[in-house]
Amino acid sequence: MLSRMAENTQNVENTEKVDTEATPAAAAAEKSPEMILAEKLAHSEDRYKYLYADFENYKKRAIKERQDMAKFASENTVSELLPALDNLDRALQYAKPETDPNLMSGLKMVAQQFKAAFEKQGVSEIPTVDQAFNPELHEAVGQMASEKPAGTIVQEVQKGYTIHGRLLRASRVMVSTGSPA
Repeated sequence: MLSRMAENTQNVENTEKVDTEATPAAAAAEKSPEMILAEKLAHSEDRYKYLYADFENYKKRAIKERQDMAKFASENTVSELLPALDNLDRALQYAKPETDPNLMSGLKMVAQQFKAAFEKQGVSEIPTVDQAFNPELHEAVGQMASEKPAGTIVQEVQKGYTIHGRLLRASRVMVSTGSPA
C-alpha cells in the first residue's frame, strides 16, 4: 500500500511539473529579456496614446464648456428683464391717442434700447403669426376657428425669445382649428 501511495505521489509531482511548464510564467522565462522589454514598451506606448487621446478630448470639452458659459452668461439677466420689455410693449400698444406724444416717443426709444441690448446678447424673437405651430418653440394657450389651416398660429398672446438658438421663453399663442364649418 505504501508503494502505491509513493507511485501516486510521484505521478502527482510529474503532473505538476507538466502543468507548470505550460504556464505563462514558464513561457515568459523562455522569452529573452529584449522581448520582454519590447512588450512592456509597446504596452506603455498604447497606454500613453489612450491617455493622450483622453486628455485631448478633455481639453476640447473644457473649451466648449467655457465658450457656452460665456455665450449664455446673460441668460438669467435677460430672463428677468423680459417682463419689463413686455410691459413697455403693452403700454405702447394700449396707450390712448391723446397721450402726450413726447412720452410715447420716449417709451418707444426705451423699448428699442431694450431690444438692441438683447440683440447684442444674442436674443431674438420667435416668429409666430401665420407660422406652423411648433411645440418646441410655442405654447398653445387656446384654439380658435379661422380661415387659416389647422395648426397655424393665429394670434400671439406673449412673445417668445431664443438666446443663441436656445429657447429662452416659449411664445404663448392661439392656434387655428381650421375654417368654421
